Amino acid sequence: MLDKSESFVTEDGRTIGGVVMEMQNITLRFGGVVAISDISFDIREGEIRAIIGPNGAGKSSMLNVISGFYVPQEGQVLYHGKPRPQMRPYEVARQGIARTFQNIALFEGMSVLDNVMTGRLNHMKSNVFQQAWWKGTAEAEEVKNREVVERMIDFLEIQHIRKTPVSRLPYGLKKRVELARALSAEPSLLLLDEPMAGMNVEEKEDMSRFILDVNDEFGTTIALIEHDMGVVMDLSDRVVVMDYGRKIGDGTPDEVRNNQDVIDAYLGVSHD
Repeated sequence: MLDKSESFVTEDGRTIGGVVMEMQNITLRFGGVVAISDISFDIREGEIRAIIGPNGAGKSSMLNVISGFYVPQEGQVLYHGKPRPQMRPYEVARQGIARTFQNIALFEGMSVLDNVMTGRLNHMKSNVFQQAWWKGTAEAEEVKNREVVERMIDFLEIQHIRKTPVSRLPYGLKKRVELARALSAEPSLLLLDEPMAGMNVEEKEDMSRFILDVNDEFGTTIALIEHDMGVVMDLSDRVVVMDYGRKIGDGTPDEVRNNQDVIDAYLGVSHD
């Protein structure tokens, strides 16, 4: 068992650092419905951590706990070793956490460039008078933000649609724009809610490549929910498996793949 601060090197030569975020005995209820029941696991610096499970397992609820959108009734979330209090979404973003959504949440009437620029809102410090004058601090801030955004647009290979209204884009490109917006916030922890949902094989291959490149080039820690088991097993360093709000598996892809409880959950096998 690794110490929380201990790092290790993966088989492909990547370094995984100490624990960034830790879920301790998380229980989340909606009235009489228990969405998450006493689940504990951690996310380490620089890893790709997958959360999987059948439909209704509680995966999205867990991602919402990680992102700070839901506050559990029991247990606590530790971020960099400290209990995280209840926070507003912008406060979570300022802690270096960004996310994408299962249902695409973009501004349809705005261009790709303008959508990606919204990811820089927490980095805008100048006031309305400085922005109106657009000199000094405001101008320097705008230049810096534009540099970051253009880098993400180039990185995700969407230069050709940068001025195109999002409403005119196919689904796969919208997913890529949403990823660009999240990355423009320069997060240390990136949360991806079913990034491959609704994509064809070619689009999944592209998105998988981009996720690996984000992790490799920027060193971004990634936690993702995904139903495509092939994608999960290829991308992830570690996988936590949920079923009916409980944790039934946690380990490397190989360990999870050979876990009988996980096999039973996906095959629908019940035990008397």
